[in-house]
Amino acid sequence: METFADYILNEEEIASKIEIAYYLSKKTKIYFDKSVVFKLEITRLFLNYSKIEVDNNLILTATLLCNCKKIDNAQDIKRIHSYAKDGAEYLRTLGFNKKFCKICEEVNRYSKSIPREKESDILELIDQFGAMLLDRPERIGFKPDEALVLLEHRNFKDEYNRYMNTFIEFINFLEQIRISGSVVEMTALRRLVKMFNEDEEITKYIKDVVYEFEPTVDKLINKHEEKVVKKMFENEENPNRPLFSEETTKKIMSHINNSNIEKKEDIKESLC
Repeated sequence: METFADYILNEEEIASKIEIAYYLSKKTKIYFDKSVVFKLEITRLFLNYSKIEVDNNLILTATLLCNCKKIDNAQDIKRIHSYAKDGAEYLRTLGFNKKFCKICEEVNRYSKSIPREKESDILELIDQFGAMLLDRPERIGFKPDEALVLLEHRNFKDEYNRYMNTFIEFINFLEQIRISGSVVEMTALRRLVKMFNEDEEITKYIKDVVYEFEPTVDKLINKHEEKVVKKMFENEENPNRPLFSEETTKKIMSHINNSNIEKKEDIKESLC
């Protein structure tokens, strides 16, 4: 008999997968809001950029469900520390296997699960970074560069995440992608946040992300990558292109000059 886990994992279309999770939340009252969709899109873009050898379908599904027992009450410290593990236990009842549930449990480190799954490191980065970009009652959302600094030097100051450097590269790359709006041009991440803030209904946000944002940003990313590749080949075909960068050239010339000085000193000493 097919379980809910089979049903959502067998559905690889992101729009349909989101719809399944959304209706599960309506039926069972699990945690599901616009922030889940927001983080899912960042996950999708990161997987496409990084080409990490993982099961993308599994990670996207885990992104949708790993916070299923999350609570909004920031004062309930006990529940904050246990919601990921509670969620993993709930997902087991829906037919998800042990590894999938462990990945979801390790979206944060409160359960102290060791060793960590590599997929969990992806979920963890997206979950924390995505949350920092969004407004909270006590603060406004951080800019991407500010969030990266906090992520690396505060959140993970004493923790190791195997994909941290790749994620930083990805965000810096994504910040180069700019989307033209009706009034102003803005970065892809800023546009995603703007849609989040403006779309009050979750169903509208889902439609805007899946059918407006995704095709637009994917097209712009492809164009950007084509320009980079074209520029690279143009440089390779240019016979007058310097062999070394300016910085490398300076280092080499400095080394040569120092060597010549040393040789001259040696010659001077031999002549004395």
